[in-house]
Amino acid sequence: MRFVVPYHLDEYRPELDVPLTPDAVISPDLPDTTDPWARMAVLYNAVADRVADSVRRGERPIVASGDCTTSIGIVTGLQRAGLDPALVWFDAHGDVQTLETSASGYLGGMPIRMLTGYGRHLLADGLGLRDIPEERTVLVDGRDLDPPEAEYLKTSRIAQRRVDDLDELPSGPLYLHLDCDVIDPADLPGLLFPVPEGPSLPTVARALHGVLATGRVAAVGLACTWRDDHGCGERLRPIIDSLAA
Repeated sequence: MRFVVPYHLDEYRPELDVPLTPDAVISPDLPDTTDPWARMAVLYNAVADRVADSVRRGERPIVASGDCTTSIGIVTGLQRAGLDPALVWFDAHGDVQTLETSASGYLGGMPIRMLTGYGRHLLADGLGLRDIPEERTVLVDGRDLDPPEAEYLKTSRIAQRRVDDLDELPSGPLYLHLDCDVIDPADLPGLLFPVPEGPSLPTVARALHGVLATGRVAAVGLACTWRDDHGCGERLRPIIDSLAA
């Protein structure tokens, strides 16, 4: 089942360029409030319900959205379906910021930290999300780390791996997350947060297929973190089609 969540955080993005043709679009009515956490809670609860239903039908859902934080809803859905997923997280960034450490305050830089237990009152408690143990989390090619992130990862049990070093993965079902900015911007122009000296598009594709070859991927999340007018969706479509197949 292929889902599109046309949002960047709580901002509705109906024009979002995605590399797949959805079977369903998840776009619930969000509360009329300036509190982004309250709005995202409603959005991710809807994502969790659709993911859980899909998994219970024996499917492996693929969920595309405009940011990485949608993963909170996807993982909640896997847990609602009775799974205990580990995280395999392809991203050029660390995504382990907090409200206290982030210089920009960007909420999209926090999802791994939130999935592993930070700020439960913000989303996790309301959604019923259970913490993912740090040792069941793999950050793949996180090469652009802010100082607080680098300091945190030195002492955390989150594993850091290169795309060509994924032979050892956590046991059990896996949530496979792809923030497309993990790809070198020379291969994917138009990224919102490009980080040079990354792996090529074919290299990332091989690594994703290697994770899928374990037979343990329960869901795939795609963060389409690019500008809508650069054709990134079409560049990635053949790879996403092959993942779905």
